[in-house]
Amino acid sequence: MSEMIEQCKQSAQKGKSQFLNTFAFVPDDKLTWSPSPTAKSALRVAAHVGVANHAFAGVLRGEKMPGTDFEELIERMNAAELGVTSREQAVQLIEESTAAVLVSLDSLTPEAVGSMVETPVVNAPMAFFMSLPGLHMSTHAAQVDYLQTIWGDLDMHMRM
Repeated sequence: MSEMIEQCKQSAQKGKSQFLNTFAFVPDDKLTWSPSPTAKSALRVAAHVGVANHAFAGVLRGEKMPGTDFEELIERMNAAELGVTSREQAVQLIEESTAAVLVSLDSLTPEAVGSMVETPVVNAPMAFFMSLPGLHMSTHAAQVDYLQTIWGDLDMHMRM
């Protein structure tokens, strides 16, 4: 079990590194730019990463996700994301929320690791939620990398 937890911690740290490295290359004048009114900006994607990490940490601690259904959960997350208005806030949120994920992973018992988790989004084994933070951050790093190509930055910034 400790090997699995360690792998999930390494994945979370790698995902955070990929995201923050990619996000660091977003110019200040493009931070809130989005390709359409319904698309998220790089800042909003960063805020989402931090907000979601706190939700993942809560699930890992055995807490219920806020909200009774998917729509309410998304509404709450959207409101929290909109509260992040600067690069510094986003980076701090990602750092703090990733640290919370790591502590939560370390606190898992063998019983918890083998449990099923029910959320408004998905019902899945705890192992799924253990691996989700790293994958989630890496996936969103790719989104920011794509946004950068739209404004002409064709360098791949998703390094660790």
